[in-house]
Amino acid sequence: MSIGEKAPAPPPAHRIVLSDRQHLAVSGVEGVESFDEATIVLTTSEGSLIVRGEGLHIEKLSLDGGDLLVEGTVESLTYEEEEPHQSFFGRLFRG
Repeated sequence: MSIGEKAPAPPPAHRIVLSDRQHLAVSGVEGVESFDEATIVLTTSEGSLIVRGEGLHIEKLSLDGGDLLVEGTVESLTYEEEEPHQSFFGRLFRG
C-alpha cells in the first residue's frame, strides 16, 4: 500500500435489533437474495439470515453501509448454513 492509499474498510459488524417484534434493524448486510411480505432472505457477514413474519416490508436498505430496516410482524430469525447440495429454494422451504 502506498502513501495516500486508504486501507480497505473492514466489513460492518453484524448486529440485530428487534423492537416490539415490529421494527427490525440489521447491520452487516451484504445483500438481499429475495423478499416478500412473509419472508426476507439476507446475506450477512455472519451467513445467510432468513426473516419470517407477516406484512414484512423493507423500509431502508443501504448496502454501502450494510444496514437494513424492516417493518412488520417478525415471527422468526433463522441463520442457515450453506449446504453445497441443496438449492436456494430447498433451503428456503426446508423449515
